[in-house]
Amino acid sequence: MAAPGTPTPPWPRTDGLAPALARLGEALDSVLDRPPGTRDAVDAREVWTAALTRPLPETGAGAETTLEELATVVVPHGTRLADPGFWGWITSGPTTLPVAAATAAGVVGGQRYTITAFNLLEEQSLAWLRDLCGLPSDMRGVWSSGGSVANLVALGAARQHAYERHGMDPAADGTSGLRPAVYASSEVHHTVQRAAGVLGLGRRAVRVVPVDGRGRMDVDALRERITADVGDGVTPIAVVGTAGTTNTGALDPLRAVGEVARQFGAWFHVDGAYGLPGILDERIADRYDGLELADSAIVDPHKWLNAPVGVAATFVRDRSLLVRAFTQEPAAYLESIAGEDHLEVGHSLEAMGVPYQDMAVELSAPPRGVVVWSILRELGRDGVRARVRADNDLATRLAGRALADERLELLMEPELSIVVLRYAGDPARRLDDDALDVINLAVLRRLRRETPWLPSDTRVRGVVALRPCFINARTQPEMVDAFAAEVRRLGDELADATAADLVATRR
Repeated sequence: MAAPGTPTPPWPRTDGLAPALARLGEALDSVLDRPPGTRDAVDAREVWTAALTRPLPETGAGAETTLEELATVVVPHGTRLADPGFWGWITSGPTTLPVAAATAAGVVGGQRYTITAFNLLEEQSLAWLRDLCGLPSDMRGVWSSGGSVANLVALGAARQHAYERHGMDPAADGTSGLRPAVYASSEVHHTVQRAAGVLGLGRRAVRVVPVDGRGRMDVDALRERITADVGDGVTPIAVVGTAGTTNTGALDPLRAVGEVARQFGAWFHVDGAYGLPGILDERIADRYDGLELADSAIVDPHKWLNAPVGVAATFVRDRSLLVRAFTQEPAAYLESIAGEDHLEVGHSLEAMGVPYQDMAVELSAPPRGVVVWSILRELGRDGVRARVRADNDLATRLAGRALADERLELLMEPELSIVVLRYAGDPARRLDDDALDVINLAVLRRLRRETPWLPSDTRVRGVVALRPCFINARTQPEMVDAFAAEVRRLGDELADATAADLVATRR
């Protein structure tokens, strides 16, 4: 506390957080507690846009005014991510404890370096997450901001591994000297192509392998493609298997894919950003057979574990590959605290701890591990398993409703917690796929505007599908039944209107 008579500094203070956080908490709770589908009275976009769009102020409004605007204008008009019916993205509103942990990290966590409790929890949380997801015990990891960076880091290790086998160092000398290729299914997340481009392998170096009728990689086609490429002088850098595709939640046959990768000496990477926690559901755990063959794997806790957005992990068997792939050039201002044990946690407050800055693409980075630690400490393995099972049950429930309703069509049996279905109309007057595409997109728009339910859309087998993804901890089973009924009701209304328009056109 400043001595009596000390002038108040003109810059913002960092004390007095409790009242500010309490006010913000009230605002957030009021949004979270709104009945599904309701809006605040002041919800028109032009109103809150006008309130926030101003020239840079010459004189600050002060902390209280700014906090009140944050609470009353910004918070009520954020994404509906925490609404119980938000099923559109493979991200969801975070639960309470990870929000608290992220807040603590923002205030006293600093960066993820130096020997502090936050630095310790980086490594501890990575180990816990590895064990939770059934990854090999010799894998170690690094946190990053999301699956895009996590895949980039993993494929950076794969690139380093492949070139070193040919006596080259791509991180130091560039990627000339080989004709590289990365193999992935047509359902792989598009960040794999971007990672190949950023790493100098080239987006066109990603060979797209077809999938079977359930959206899983065709292993015979994979083997044939690599065989043909090797015969043409191409070097297989990596094979990417997906444990839970973003589109439909499909699981590639990991053992078969991993064995093909080993046959050709390629790195086997498993993209489990969304679906890797699905291994906890013992009813489908056998579909993850072969995971132990992986050289690297990723998982995003901001997906199925309900962490705040911006948390992903990359795991590799040999973390020294990451150091060789991503190490920075020496910097004098860091060298005095780098420590001698480059890959081990030290015991001095003057040491940097694990040098994550040399294992990925970020130097400045917040401590993300404390967020995941808070989730796993709160729930334990059994609690996370219960959530995963419950979400998969929601998908199964909706699939059952679609199968039981002659006017709904289930386009693919769900493997995890994603369902792809569409309104199919009255079987007695079946509309063609083009008309059904138009109707289903209109159903989607009305769902988002008029109801509590916010799915996304996709294309499956060439037709438009509604795609709810169940990872929202606030969703209740009866909401699934209401969603199915609403899809049918809206679809019937739109189909009747479409039929009327067709009749009028023919007249």
